[in-house]
Amino acid sequence: MPSYTPPLRDMQFVLHEMLDVTGALKQIPRHADTDADTINAVLEEGGKFAAEVLFPLNISGDLEGCTLNPQTREVTTPKGFKEAYAQYIEGGWAALSCDPEFGGQGLPFVLNQCFYEMLNSANQAWTMYPGLSHGAYECLQAHGTEAQKKQFLPKLVSGEWLGTMCLTEPHCGTDLGLLRTKAEPQADGTYKINGTKIFISSGDNDFTENIVHLVLARLPDAPKGSKGISLFAVSKYQLKADGSLGESNGIYCGGLEHKMGIHGNATCQMVLDNAVGTLVGQPHKGLQAMFVMMNAARLGVGNQSLGLTEVAYQNALAYAKDRLQMRSLSGTKAKDKEADPIIVHPDVRKMLLTAKAYAEGGRALACYCALLLDQHLHHPDEQVRQDSDELLALLTPIIKAFLTDNGFQATVMCQQVFGGHGYIKEWGMEQFVRDARINMIYEGTNTVQSLDLLGRKVLGNNGATLKKFGKIVGALIEEEGVNEKMSEFISPLAVLAEQMTKFTMEIGFKGMQNPDEVGAAAVDYLRVAGHMVFGYFFARMASVALKKIAEQEKSGDTDPFYQAKLQTARFYFAKLFPETATLMRTARAGSKSLMDTHLALA
Repeated sequence: MPSYTPPLRDMQFVLHEMLDVTGALKQIPRHADTDADTINAVLEEGGKFAAEVLFPLNISGDLEGCTLNPQTREVTTPKGFKEAYAQYIEGGWAALSCDPEFGGQGLPFVLNQCFYEMLNSANQAWTMYPGLSHGAYECLQAHGTEAQKKQFLPKLVSGEWLGTMCLTEPHCGTDLGLLRTKAEPQADGTYKINGTKIFISSGDNDFTENIVHLVLARLPDAPKGSKGISLFAVSKYQLKADGSLGESNGIYCGGLEHKMGIHGNATCQMVLDNAVGTLVGQPHKGLQAMFVMMNAARLGVGNQSLGLTEVAYQNALAYAKDRLQMRSLSGTKAKDKEADPIIVHPDVRKMLLTAKAYAEGGRALACYCALLLDQHLHHPDEQVRQDSDELLALLTPIIKAFLTDNGFQATVMCQQVFGGHGYIKEWGMEQFVRDARINMIYEGTNTVQSLDLLGRKVLGNNGATLKKFGKIVGALIEEEGVNEKMSEFISPLAVLAEQMTKFTMEIGFKGMQNPDEVGAAAVDYLRVAGHMVFGYFFARMASVALKKIAEQEKSGDTDPFYQAKLQTARFYFAKLFPETATLMRTARAGSKSLMDTHLALA
C-alpha cells in the first residue's frame, strides 16, 4: 500500500526562508497579523486531514468510482467521500481563504495553496469537488450582483453548497465561441436555459443539498463567436424567496463519463431543460467573468500535478531504498545482503531526482504565484496590485502546462522505479499516472496554454511583461553574480535570460510573416520559459541553502535539509535545465516540416 507524508518542512522553507511571506503579508492590512506560527499550525492540521482522512480513500475511490441512478438522476460518490467532506466542513477548511464578509476566515490564498497541494497528493478526485467550488466563489465575488452574492456566497463559503463550471459542449471544447446553449429572458428578470454540457467535473454529487452551476450560454440577440457568450448562475434546486430550496430546477446529470483516471470524481454530461438562471455580469461578457474561475482552475490544475508529483516521489523513494536488485556498478554497497538496493543505480537516482526537482521547483513557483494573487487582490498600493496581476497572468499558463507536463513525466518515472510492481494496483503508482494524465488536457490543453503564453502574454504586449519578470531574474543575477559559490546556478541562468530576449524576438518576427510559426514554436517556447522560471527559483533556493549551511558550520548544526536542497538544485541545473538548448533548436526549426506535409498525412 502507498503512503503519504505532508512535505511540511519544504513548504516552510519556501514560505518563510525563500519568499518571506509573512514580511510580504505585513504590507497587506487584511493579512498583516498572519504570522509564521499561524501558517505552520494550519498546515500541520491540514496535512493531518489530507494524510489521515483523504489518502486512505484514494485507491478505494478509484476502484469504486461514481454511480448515477437513472430514475432519480442522482449521483453517488465512492464510499467514505461524503463523510470525508463532512469532516472537511466541520474543520472549517472550506472557508480558509474566503472573505469574512461572507463567513470566511480571511487567511491568505498562499496558505490555501499549500493546503490544497496536500489534498491533491492525498486524493485528487475528491479534492476537485471543493476546489471547483472555490473557483465559483471567486467568480461570483468578482462579478455577481449583490443579490447573487447574498444568495450564494455564504453557502459556498461554509461548504453547505458546492459549485461547478459548465462550459464544454459535445461539439466544442476549448473553442467556446461555438457553444449553442440558449438562454431566453423571462418577464421576472430570470432566464430559461436549454442545452447540453459535457465533461463537467463534479457536475453532481451527494456531498451537499444544493449545487451552484455557473453556465455559459447565448442570449437570443447574441453575436456569433466568443463575443456573444453570457454567464448565468443556475441552482440545482430552485430557490424560494426566503432562500430555502424548492423543486428541481431542470439541470441534471444525464450520464457519467467512464474515464482513464480520477474515477472518484463525477465527470458529468449535464442537461439543461428550461433551467432557471440569473445573469452574472454583463450580457455577452460571460467569458470575461468566467475567466476568473478559469484562471483559478488553471492554477488549481497545476497544483493537482504538483501534489501527484510529490506523492509519487515519496513512494518511489521508499521503494528504491528497500528493493534489492543487482549490484552497484562501482562495487558492492550492501555487503550483508544478496543484492544492493536499486537506489545505488545512477538511472534510478536520475528518475527520483527528476521527480524531486519538479516537485520542489513547482512548489516554489506555485507559492510565489499564490502570493502574487494575494497582492493583486488586497495590496494597498495600486502599482503593486497591477504588477502582481501582470506577472500572475504571465505565469498562469506556465503553472498549468509546465507543472502538468512535468507531473506526468515524474509519475511515469516513479512508476518505472517500481518495475513490474508499478503496474500493480495495490502499489498505487499506476493510479498516479492515470490521474496525472488528464491534467495536461482539461482547463485548456497544454498546447492552448502555450499559445496563450507566447501569443497573448508575450507577443501580445511586445514582451513587456516578460521583460518585467526578466528584471526580477536580472536583479538576482546581479546580486549573486560575484558569489563564486553561486556561479554554477547563476551562470546558466544568466545565459538563458540573455538568450530568451533574442529567442522571443526571433519567433515574434517570424510570426508576423507567418502566424503558423508561432503555433509551431509555442509548446517548446513554454518549456523554455518554464525552465527559466524554475532556474530562477532554484537559484534563489540555492542561495538560501548556502547561507544556512555557512551558519550551520559555525554553530555545529547537522540538519541535512539544506545540503539536500543544494544537491537537488545542482542536479536540476546539470540534468534538466540543459533541455532548453534542444527546445530552442526545435522551436527555431519552424513550421515548414509540419505544415508542408499534405502527402505524409494523406
